Amino acid sequence: MEWVVLVIIGLTAGTIGSLVGLGGGIIVVPALLYFGSYTDFLSEITPQIAVGTSLIIMIFTGLSSTLSYIKHKTVDYKSGLIFFAGSGPGSIIGAWVNKDLDMDSFNLYLGFFIIIVAIILLIRNRLKPIEIFQQSRYQRSFKDPQGYTYRYGFPPLLGAGFAFVVGFTSGLFGIGGGSLMVPAMILIFLFPPHVAIATSMFMVFLSALVSSTTHVFLGNINWLYALALIPGAWFGAKLGSYFNTKLHSNTLVRVLRIILILVGLRLIYQGLL
Repeated sequence: MEWVVLVIIGLTAGTIGSLVGLGGGIIVVPALLYFGSYTDFLSEITPQIAVGTSLIIMIFTGLSSTLSYIKHKTVDYKSGLIFFAGSGPGSIIGAWVNKDLDMDSFNLYLGFFIIIVAIILLIRNRLKPIEIFQQSRYQRSFKDPQGYTYRYGFPPLLGAGFAFVVGFTSGLFGIGGGSLMVPAMILIFLFPPHVAIATSMFMVFLSALVSSTTHVFLGNINWLYALALIPGAWFGAKLGSYFNTKLHSNTLVRVLRIILILVGLRLIYQGLL
C-alpha cells in the first residue's frame, strides 16, 4: 500500500508543480512528513530525509517538464542559466543549514513558508507589473503562437541575487523554488507567464541537481521511497506541462492556495506542540 501512496504523491506533485511552476516539492515534503509521522504507511521520515528525497524527485520533475516545454519553445535558457548562477550556491548552503533542524523547528519554519507561498498565489494576479527594469541592458523577447511579441529584461546581478534566496529555500525545505521565482519573473521582470513557468522549471532542474548532490553526501536520501515517487512525478510533470499550454491555471491555483494555507497552519501547530 505504501508504494501506491508514494506513486500518487509523486503524480500529484509532478502535475501541480509543472502546471503552475512550483516544482512539486511543496507537495512532496509535507506529504512525506504527514505519512511518516501519523500513519503506518511510511517510516523513518525525518526532515532531512523528506527534503533530500524530495530534491531527488525534483530532478525528474524539472527534467520531464523542461523537455515538454522545450517542444513548445517556451524555455529561456540564457535567463535560466543566469538565475542558476545564484540558485546553485544558495541551494548548497540551504542543504547544509537543513541538517541542524529538528522536526519541530522544521515544521514551524516550513509552515510559515508555505503560508507565505499561499499569500503570494493569492495576491499575484492583483499586483501590477513593475517596469523599472525594462531599460536594463539585458533584454529578451518572446513571440507567442498568436504572433504577439513580449519584451522583458532584468539586471543579471539582481536576477542572480534573487535566485540565490530561492535556491536557499529550495535546499532548506526541499521545494523547487518556483513558488517565489515565477511571481518575481512575471511581476518584476515582465516575463510572459508561460515563459516564466517553463524557465522556472529549467532552473528547478539545475538547482535540484546541485542541492540533491549535497543531500546525497549528507546521507539524506531514502532511495526506495525515491524510486517509488519518481515514476508518478515524471508522468505528472508531463501532464502538468501539457495542461499549462491548454488551460488557464487560475482555478487550480485557487484550490491550491487553500490547501497550502491549511497545510501550513497544521505544520505550525505541530511545530509549536
